[in-house]
Amino acid sequence: MPDFRIAVFASGQGGNFQALVDAAEQGGLGASVELLVCDKAQAPVVQRARKAGIDVHLFDPKQYSAREEYEAEIVGILQRKDIDLVVLAGYMRLLTSTMVDAYQGRLINIHPSLLPAFPGKNAIGQALDYGVKVTGVTIHYVDGGMDTGPIIAQHAVEIQSGDTQESLAVSIHEIEQQLYPQVVSWFAQGRVKLEGRSVTVLEPENKV
Repeated sequence: MPDFRIAVFASGQGGNFQALVDAAEQGGLGASVELLVCDKAQAPVVQRARKAGIDVHLFDPKQYSAREEYEAEIVGILQRKDIDLVVLAGYMRLLTSTMVDAYQGRLINIHPSLLPAFPGKNAIGQALDYGVKVTGVTIHYVDGGMDTGPIIAQHAVEIQSGDTQESLAVSIHEIEQQLYPQVVSWFAQGRVKLEGRSVTVLEPENKV
């Protein structure tokens, strides 16, 4: 079992969660998926986690007086599980400083555009509406803003003539499910270096 431990936050289908679980099982992640944190009890990702034998922390935000309250509870769980990296994968809630400060430099997100273009919700629809010819996928650190953290990796996706939101989403999700496990593996190998807004991925032999 790898020493590097991750927790995944997700709210929906769980395609990226499954890609990380599969990579871990196949030995390509260099990390173990220790926990799913989810705010929607009926989300398909919950069944994916249970099928994989991964612990699930479910919570209902309406049962708390503030976001900081449930985030403090989650931080406690992450610390007890010795989580090294928090991976947001379709988690549909903005984080407060309670979570961001506790895991600064160890908290990452994936977004379906080439940031800083088209942040926030419905990035795929935004790109199509704007008429760009290229969009893509960004993996970035979380800093408490709306998709504003330092960028770790990006992959471009060309928009084809006749692409719909659904067809473009298929292309983007395919890239996401390849890129996210790769980036997590870089963290597990100690290869990601952050200085200000500049992120460097070191060569494997330069492990720090």
